[in-house]
Amino acid sequence: MTTGARPGWLKRLKPDTYILLIVGMVVLASVLPAQGMAAPIVSTATKLGIGLLFFLHGARLSRSAVLKGILHWRLHLVVLGSTFVLFPLLCIGMTRLPAWIIPAGLVPGLIYLGCLPSTIQSSIGFTSIARGNVAATVAAATASNLLGMFLTPIMAGILLQTQGGGISLHGLESIGLQLLAPFLAGQVLHQWIGPWVIRNGKMLALVDRGSILLVVYSAFSQAVVSGFWQRTGAPELLQLLLICGTLLVLVLLATVTAARSLGFSKEDEITIVFCGSKKSLASGVPMASVLFPGASLGMMLLPIMIFHQIQLMACTLIAQRYAERSQTGADAAGSTV
Repeated sequence: MTTGARPGWLKRLKPDTYILLIVGMVVLASVLPAQGMAAPIVSTATKLGIGLLFFLHGARLSRSAVLKGILHWRLHLVVLGSTFVLFPLLCIGMTRLPAWIIPAGLVPGLIYLGCLPSTIQSSIGFTSIARGNVAATVAAATASNLLGMFLTPIMAGILLQTQGGGISLHGLESIGLQLLAPFLAGQVLHQWIGPWVIRNGKMLALVDRGSILLVVYSAFSQAVVSGFWQRTGAPELLQLLLICGTLLVLVLLATVTAARSLGFSKEDEITIVFCGSKKSLASGVPMASVLFPGASLGMMLLPIMIFHQIQLMACTLIAQRYAERSQTGADAAGSTV
């Protein structure tokens, strides 16, 4: 029975098309970086794209989606605890490893990864495939992203300060002007333009993804011009791949253990696993471009880019396993009737 599902199982392991486009932007920036007169043009376009992205998020987000399921406070606490407590602690712990395991250049990006909110779309998608609590997933993922707009810059600033880095006052001002202000403006106008934004979701999704692609191209253009590939080679990328894989395994084990130990239903366990184990590329890339302008941005983005692809591939397999178990249980129940 399971052999019939295995070809589709393997098919889902193929890299996400969007991830391939992001990799394409890295390649394009490596071959043809924006420099000279083109650099300020790309920078301005990137800032406009980021502002539009967060405006659309604010206009698209329904207040009822935030309130729905909010009474399930135990589940939300577990998800938020995994996202904003467990993840940062694990990332900080990993940065204490010897330099031959965690190169110093990867430490800031790894800490930033730990501070990011969860995903929304993929968390909901995987929960639906696994037959989990979709309503709770919508509420938990939305709450994570709303809190992340405030918590991520603060946490990243504090934790990076202990590493000798940190976020400047100008960076916090930029967060307010480029991220929060457009988002709040979208929320204010939600009543009037929200339905239109939702109806045109597919078209506006192009704005979301196009903005992120532009940020990646701009970031790596600056990095390449400053000699990024002279400082980063295949060994560092392989180390980062292993680090991100280990981090994901630890969080997945922790979320499953917590859900079962606290007596959550299987549907709620699925929500906790998929919301609590993810980090948002959609939020992480534009935030990083505001918080960490300049040549260092490319290095800051590497961990989240690699972790994002690993989490998609791993959660695809996990969602399929949950769905198969659910179907097996339903068949067994049906046979006893």
